[in-house]
Amino acid sequence: MTAAGNAPEAADLVLTAGGVRGIALAGAVAELAAAGYSFPRIAGSSAGAIAGALTAALVAAGEPTTRLADLALTLDYRKFRDPGSLGRFFGWPGDGLELVLHDGVFRGDYLERWLTGVLADLGVRTFGDLRLPADPAGDLPDAHRYRLVVTASDVSRRRLALLPWDFSVHYGLDPDEQQVGRAVRASAAIPFFFRPVRLPPRPGAGGAATLVDGGLLAGFPLSVFDRTDGRPPRWPTFGVALVATAGSGQPPPAHDVGGPLSLLAGSIETMINAQDSLCVNAECDRVRTMADVVDGVSALDFGIGDAAKRRLLASGTAAARAFLAGWDWPRYLAACRGGAP
Repeated sequence: MTAAGNAPEAADLVLTAGGVRGIALAGAVAELAAAGYSFPRIAGSSAGAIAGALTAALVAAGEPTTRLADLALTLDYRKFRDPGSLGRFFGWPGDGLELVLHDGVFRGDYLERWLTGVLADLGVRTFGDLRLPADPAGDLPDAHRYRLVVTASDVSRRRLALLPWDFSVHYGLDPDEQQVGRAVRASAAIPFFFRPVRLPPRPGAGGAATLVDGGLLAGFPLSVFDRTDGRPPRWPTFGVALVATAGSGQPPPAHDVGGPLSLLAGSIETMINAQDSLCVNAECDRVRTMADVVDGVSALDFGIGDAAKRRLLASGTAAARAFLAGWDWPRYLAACRGGAP
């Protein structure tokens, strides 16, 4: 049922990691918006952080969230492979040296520049631009009053970082002053492929921090907005998950692995696919999650063409439409959250 039926018109969103396949997330979110939903808060990892940042900025700017699909199509994934100077001049041997010297084959500059520009057009630069007003009926501490939260893996501290929530307590930084594009870049920094994002050491906050892809530790943080005060939620949290197979029981197609870079790519994609299959276990989590089947597209296919992009968008649209056809807010509340809010 849609928002016009028996469900409230607000829904928090949690968007999964998934590499290039994250284009499908935009289709799902745009369809939810077309059905009448608004999005007070959005969380995402990696690809989900990109889609989440764009969604949060559209909401903050008062722009139709249905625009998300069009914005997603302007992202040129071919430019993600932005080699350093050694890679440009020496080819794959230079790529190896980039990995050794800079902890990543590609710089990762394009994503941050593109996203920063799009967000700036919507009036968003820092997390302070995504601050939420005080909400006496909610349970959010002041440090969590933001429209957007993205995950990153802090490999220097061996912990999950929730940004901007953790900027102050763990890194000694003012969260309102931190750039959204930079945080999303950290969330999407696939280990070894892209250079990590480093936060400088700050007094009283320990040493420097090295941040990489949030999908490494939490590709789908579905419970991040769940109330902790024992009261039922006022609106649902919807998860959008990317599923690598159609549930037929058939394994994904095999790919030849030859050489260290091919092995690296296969290892990273295996990690991403494992996150896909493990992200939703409990029945009450499955009920609030739409599964978007993205067969036939590699998470690391940075050469993806326009036709494949549009197929992914259509897949996300179909997943959201199918989910809404069976969604029942009162039934979910009664079964999973202890009754009416």
